[in-house]
Amino acid sequence: MDIISVVLVMLLAVVAGSWLDRVSPVALPPPLVQIVLGAGIGLTTDLRVNLNPDVFFLLFLPPMLFLDGWRIPKDGLLRDKGAILALAFGLVVFTVVGVGHLIHWMIPATSIPVAFALAAVLAPTDPIAVSAIAQRVPMPNRFLRILEGESLLNDASGLVSLRFAVAAALTGAFSPLDATATLLWLVSCGVLTGFVTTWTVAKAKNWVALRYGEETGAQILISLLMPFAAYIAAEHLGGSGILAAVTAGITMSYVEMTGQALAVTRIRREAVWDMVRLALDGIIFVLLGEQLPAILKGAAQTVRESGHHDPKWLAIYVVAIVVALGSTRFAWVWTSAQFTLFRRANRGLASKKPTLWLVAAVSASGVRGTVTLAGALSLPDGTAFPTRDLAIFLAAGVIVVSQVLASIVLPALLKRMELPPEPSYQQEEDQIRIGAAEAAIRAIEEARNKLARARPNADCYATAASYATDPYRRRIDGLSQIGEAAVIASEISEIEQELRLEGLRAERYEILRLTNGKLARQALARRLVRELDLAEARYVIP
Repeated sequence: MDIISVVLVMLLAVVAGSWLDRVSPVALPPPLVQIVLGAGIGLTTDLRVNLNPDVFFLLFLPPMLFLDGWRIPKDGLLRDKGAILALAFGLVVFTVVGVGHLIHWMIPATSIPVAFALAAVLAPTDPIAVSAIAQRVPMPNRFLRILEGESLLNDASGLVSLRFAVAAALTGAFSPLDATATLLWLVSCGVLTGFVTTWTVAKAKNWVALRYGEETGAQILISLLMPFAAYIAAEHLGGSGILAAVTAGITMSYVEMTGQALAVTRIRREAVWDMVRLALDGIIFVLLGEQLPAILKGAAQTVRESGHHDPKWLAIYVVAIVVALGSTRFAWVWTSAQFTLFRRANRGLASKKPTLWLVAAVSASGVRGTVTLAGALSLPDGTAFPTRDLAIFLAAGVIVVSQVLASIVLPALLKRMELPPEPSYQQEEDQIRIGAAEAAIRAIEEARNKLARARPNADCYATAASYATDPYRRRIDGLSQIGEAAVIASEISEIEQELRLEGLRAERYEILRLTNGKLARQALARRLVRELDLAEARYVIP
């Protein structure tokens, strides 16, 4: 098949996987569904994809890491920076060394650098699967924020470790001194390049928008190109493109807080990036399924070369690695917790000792996902990596097993834990809404005074300003209530929202009825329906 047909079939498989995940009565990990669909494509069609590791790495990882850095809450990162850094950097090194030696011991045909490369691929975690579990089982928000922060940073640290391991495998040499100097340059150059790229692009596009107007489509396209620009620039300078993409995303989140983009740009950009994330995550696993038969054949050959003639050893390897990853994570989390307690005790600070159930839950949350598979598929082919097929198969096996186990074990662990009540941020939200409403009223009054000055129809401006400020005054009045009055005001607000939604849907139905009956022009109907869609989105978007 030509490349266009390949891409279309892959995207169709992603859509089918999304549908199957929703209609399935059993909660299945989405990657498992996508791998099965990909295997079906590979076995029933002549579709074959020849992956270039460098192209694959460039195509998939920059936008994924950029989006993670962009969307992750930064206040949570700073509040729990100690726990996040320990998991994202210390645990990654611990995993690479420990699991890498285990892989080399189990499979002697795998050299130490190649084993370390596979361990580095397996180090990054995927919080998306854990978030999916959280939709079915109550999970503390802080728990999720720590896992998200860990995933964002260990994506970078794991893939940088992979780069060192691949270089050692290709050159056959490793110098700790040279590695340290290289690491410092990779980190500093990558972080600086990511920041400068996003900041420069944001300044340039804002300058153009202020003087010549903003074109929404161009703004969205710029955001899509930004991670690739940061990645390529950093790699060209000898830095880490991975860190550049992450830093570019983090910088983008702060640039976005300036509020200079049009509202319609932000809304459409959010939708486009959601689609990009769905497509990239899905295509990676569909690609794995399509290549799985050939990978399985190569992996079985490697097993025979290691002295084990039964392919069932592949399953044994996967289980052993999953157990090793879980044990390593449990030991690191428990040790880190004890060290934190010891340090706080020396400072005279009281601390609550974490239970073994909590440590086990954090350990079970170390689910592997998209970045692990992308890293495995990016491994170079050839004599330096004769066990590449085995590495990809083991990575895929660990992803599937870890996601299935987390779906089963994590809910059981969370049910045994005594979860503290989630802090309520309702008062903070109410105060922010009141402050924003007061700012809106002041702005409307100032605009009315300015526009109505020396105008014969000043009364019209006063009436219009009254209409415009009424919703804000109602909001302030409702949110300022206390006690039983506040409960009643909240109930009235919820009822009003339901009634408004019913009214918006009735408007849309009537407009479409008139259009289908040739009583309204289609262009007019599209514009009116879009207005209603935006109004409804205000109430239904979380």
